Formats: sequence, structure tokens, C-alpha cells
Amino acid sequence: MLEVLRNRTYRRLFGAQIVALIGTGLLTVALGLLAFDLAGGDAGIVLGIALTIKMLAYVGIAPVISALTAHVPRKTLLVSADVLRAIVALSLPFVTEAWQIYVLIFVLQAASTGMVIVNTVVLVQSHFGRAQSDFAIALACYGFGSMLVALALPRLLDRFADRRVMLLGCTVLPIGLIALALVILAPATASTWSSLLVIWFIRGAATALILTPSARLLRRSSDASTRPPVFAAQFSLSHACFIVTYPLAGVLSALLGLAPTALVLAAIGIAAAVSAARVWTPSAPTRDTESPARET
Repeated sequence: MLEVLRNRTYRRLFGAQIVALIGTGLLTVALGLLAFDLAGGDAGIVLGIALTIKMLAYVGIAPVISALTAHVPRKTLLVSADVLRAIVALSLPFVTEAWQIYVLIFVLQAASTGMVIVNTVVLVQSHFGRAQSDFAIALACYGFGSMLVALALPRLLDRFADRRVMLLGCTVLPIGLIALALVILAPATASTWSSLLVIWFIRGAATALILTPSARLLRRSSDASTRPPVFAAQFSLSHACFIVTYPLAGVLSALLGLAPTALVLAAIGIAAAVSAARVWTPSAPTRDTESPARET
């Protein structure tokens, strides 16, 4: 897995991507804290709208920018995008209204071309009454779980079929949301705070079980002529789902509370998992003859 890092160009690109992701993570934390400062317990609504704008920018603006910049040197384009993202980050201290967050998110996603992201800040600071630094710790637990699984998956996928691994992730995610609802209904103590961090770690791991093998699945289910539209369709469909679930998580948390919202999202996750298991049968044919799927 590490052999690819011997390529100097790829190694530099990979390092730059790590730095960019660290910056994106810090910006995510900053936006969550800023939304809570501006809206308090309604921060979920603010973040839900902001992340919906993010997805709309992904789906609607990114293809246009891609076409307009087709002849721009890739290095120049990447550096320019990072500079624009830095400007957005530097603008955060001057934000005083929610609509300004929406504008910054739109610009950020044009340049960059759910319960965890939308409601973590509300859980940490409003429900548990924790410090701002604990919000970052909660997100870090989610990211750490995702990272560990992503690093381990190449070897796991040599032993287990993609279907089994991805459906395991689909099963764990709604279970995590149900466990989250129980934690929210319990008194806010050090014990339940620790439980939240464990749930966030497990949910991050489960998300990686689904997302990491997805590219292999799409490649295996297409050929050279159909691969671009298949990947484009998956991208559009997944982000269309985000457009629905981001505002749903934010609005429901403000109207019904965090625990009922977690249960509603768990029900959606269960429906999705059952549908995936029924549609994607173990005997489903694939077109990839180089690395055929193993159904064990």
C-alpha cells in the first residue's frame, strides 16, 4: 500500500492533500463553534442550511467551474483554490450573522470542487455543556475511527467481499444512532460524554466501511465506456441525499429535539441498509475480470 509513495510527484500531492484536509477539519470545527455562538441551540439549523448550500454548490457549481477551468494548468488551479479557501478562513473572525456563514460556505465549496456534522456542536455545548475544545475532540474521534478503518481495509478486502464489508457499515450506522438517542435521553454526565465519544468513533469507522470500497464497486460494475457516467451518477445521487438529510437533521433537532432526530435518521439508515441488501444480491454479476468480487 505504501509503494505508491515512492513516486515523488504522488508523494508531494499526497502530502499537500493531507495539509489541505487538516485545514478543512479545522475549518469545520471553527464553523460549528461559530454557528453555536450565533444561534445557540438552533446551531443545527444554521449548519443544516450551510451544508445544504455546500452540496448544492458541489452538484450545481462544480461542473461549471470544471468546464471553465479545463484549460487552466492544474497546479495553478489547485494553488488558487487553496488561496481562496485561506481567504474564507481568515474571514471567519468578522462573521456576525448566519447569512454570512452561508456565503462563505458557498465560496468555500466552489473553490473545493447527518447527525455528526450538523448536530455535534449542539450535542457537545448545549446538551453536555462542554467546552469548545471538546467539540473538536468529538469530531476527532469520528475522524480517527474513519482513518483507522480506511488504513486497515486494503488487507480486509483481500479476505472479505466488498458487499459484506459495506453492508456491515450500513448495519452499524443506524445502530449507532439508536445508541446515541439513548445517550441523549440519559443525564449528561462524564460517563455519557465518554459514551458519545465511543459512538462517534464507531460511526466514523462504519462510514469508512461504506465509503472506502465504493470506488472499487463502481469500477467493478462498469467498463471503460460507462465508467465516467457511473461515477458521475453516484456522485450526484450521494450529494442529492446530503441535500435532504443535512437540513432534515438541523430542522428536526430544533423542532423535536436531538434524541427523536437521531431515531428518525436511524430509521432512514435502516431503510437504506435493507434496500441495499435486497438490491445488491450476493450473486450480482460484475464486469471487472481483473479482480472479481468474492462473496464469502
